[in-house]
Amino acid sequence: MSELTTIENGKVKLTFKLSAEEYVKALNAAYRRIGARYAMPGFRNGKAPRKMIEKQYGDAAFWDKELDMAVEKACADAVAEQKILPALAPEYSIVSYSETDGCVVDAVLVLEPTCELGEYKGIEVPMQEYNVTDEMVAAELDKRRHDQARMVSVEDRPLQLGDTAVFDFAGFCDGEQFEGGTAEKYSMVIGSHQFIPGFEEQMVGMNIGEERDVNVTFPEKYQAEHLAGKPAVFKVKLHELSYEELPELDDEFASETSEFETLDELKADIRRELGVQLEKDREIAFESAALQKVIDNAKVEIHPDLVSAEAHAELHDLEHQLQAYGMNLDNYAEYMGTNAEELHERYHKMAGDQIKARTVIQAVIDAEKIEPADVDFEAAVKAHAERAKGWDAEKIANELLPENRMKYAQSALYEAVVRLIKENAVITKVEAPAENEEK
Repeated sequence: MSELTTIENGKVKLTFKLSAEEYVKALNAAYRRIGARYAMPGFRNGKAPRKMIEKQYGDAAFWDKELDMAVEKACADAVAEQKILPALAPEYSIVSYSETDGCVVDAVLVLEPTCELGEYKGIEVPMQEYNVTDEMVAAELDKRRHDQARMVSVEDRPLQLGDTAVFDFAGFCDGEQFEGGTAEKYSMVIGSHQFIPGFEEQMVGMNIGEERDVNVTFPEKYQAEHLAGKPAVFKVKLHELSYEELPELDDEFASETSEFETLDELKADIRRELGVQLEKDREIAFESAALQKVIDNAKVEIHPDLVSAEAHAELHDLEHQLQAYGMNLDNYAEYMGTNAEELHERYHKMAGDQIKARTVIQAVIDAEKIEPADVDFEAAVKAHAERAKGWDAEKIANELLPENRMKYAQSALYEAVVRLIKENAVITKVEAPAENEEK
């Protein structure tokens, strides 16, 4: 028999017993395996009695993996008896032991989160209606013009905003050149605001071959803390200038860059393509909003130890990946414009959100006894194909064969949950912001 004591919400102490027979059996098994490690005067290795070894080296001399396995089995039996669901590996402590009474063990267990579902059918999801505007078509045309632009070298005038400049620079702070502030033949569109505020504007008017000191002040919240808020001087030398020459937006542009003969036909096709993309974006937004509302409606209790364990696992994986690039978490945090403490907080928040989402989804599965249908497997495989890229219709069809599709079972189950939520959700229209309205 076992005894369950609540320590706090989501954490319990499970007290159970390993019988005298099981306890002694584990000790004897360990003795047969590792007894030869212990040297006893007057006995050959492995021949000294277990009791004599324990008297010399202590009662725990043979508390090895055999006892661990026996304790784990007894714990599993106690867990089944109490009908609880541990989320993490138990933390064991031996309460008492003897060869006549057996071994009493305490196991501290963090349990799986509990979930009380809120409304998940018939939820209202506010969605904005977006239409393809003239401005959106114009922006796409402008992008295509830039894709077809050619670079023209400049030699007879000074640098202007919008020019692409090739230049050297070296940064100095307090009279000392600082690391990371130097480059040669660096190429940049002047006015693209890639550098510290004021840097690019001070380059305007430079001629090829000219050298100039550019005076700037680093932002107070600059990622390199030793430079934050400090004045600096960059010595700049301009080597090359060029500008982007755009093609005329006319029928000739349409015929040369598309299957259409006129600009109006090209515009109509762009409007159609944008409409298709907007519909896809809207469907994704609807799915995300509906699922999030179901998650928000639920009451989920998650023990902090479970959140910490998942966050630490994610950070460990990240650290392992960073090692391949010669980086650690501190380097990565600085690169991301934050620090290690904030990075840990961010991963803990992300872990908590992920656990809650999984718990709510599983609760819906249990409540509805959901089984994925063919359409859910198809959605799961197609989603995987989009991420994998390069899959053709034959490859997708092959993955949907009975012998292959089961590896997508978990993803298909998720698709089934989302489908149920979406099919039962009610969309309420929200007016789009004025800038998105057709003019």
